[in-house]
Amino acid sequence: MLQVRSKSTSPASPEEGNSTAPVPAIADPVQPPNSSGLPTVSQSLFISETFSSRQGEGKLTGQESFFIRTSGCNLRCWFCDTPYASWQPTGQRQSIESLVQDAQAVFADKPASHRHVVLTGGEPLLGAAIEPLCHLFHQAGFHVTLETAGTIQRELPCDLLSLSPKLASSAPDAKQHPRWHQLHEQRRMPLNTMRYLIETAKDHQLKFVVSDRSQFDEIQSLVEQLEVHPSNVFIMPQGVSIDDLDAALPWLQPWTEQVGYHYCDRMQIRWYGNRRGT
Repeated sequence: MLQVRSKSTSPASPEEGNSTAPVPAIADPVQPPNSSGLPTVSQSLFISETFSSRQGEGKLTGQESFFIRTSGCNLRCWFCDTPYASWQPTGQRQSIESLVQDAQAVFADKPASHRHVVLTGGEPLLGAAIEPLCHLFHQAGFHVTLETAGTIQRELPCDLLSLSPKLASSAPDAKQHPRWHQLHEQRRMPLNTMRYLIETAKDHQLKFVVSDRSQFDEIQSLVEQLEVHPSNVFIMPQGVSIDDLDAALPWLQPWTEQVGYHYCDRMQIRWYGNRRGT
């Protein structure tokens, strides 16, 4: 495993979790290149943590990558395994230029083909500065993976869109969290926004977290509505331990393979356990 670099300090402002509609790009002044060779763009993002690890899910499983986890989310999945970036978002503001410089430092002795960055959350599309950040990473020669629930439309370069639509069972308990239950239901499935993100990305994958068989029909219906080929669909078991993953294997993997999807075993849990910075 590569060296882990994690940052988490102050709580997020309320606005970090309340954006819903497509947000237009913001034109910011671009200054001349500095010592890094990149232009300075006067924007920042609220960051929960950054770390270096191996990708544990999807098409690029095993790929050494630099992860940037933004803090704040416009959804509230009951099973969220990163509550410090959603339910109780914490972190600190960091300029997008410094994020690129951090990634460059990690891959300083690596060939260009090994420069992979993963933008995750929370919901990384919340902050408008995600757009110029993606442009800066492309200018610096990085492969960009964007992990998103697909509820916010942005104009940005993306090499791999990793789209995780939230199924009907993902909403928090209506009695315990009435406001977030309602907001979650209103926001979780904007199909046109998802189609746009898929169409504008160089490559894409759908990832679904599955807890029981009752979700099978919903998944297949959504795959058809989004017109995604089965070879681009990854099914993951709900769970945060190796025991959870092993328990789901006998009933979930056969169905996954029967319909032509990929079974995704969430290798980061098997490699490192359910902990931050992985």
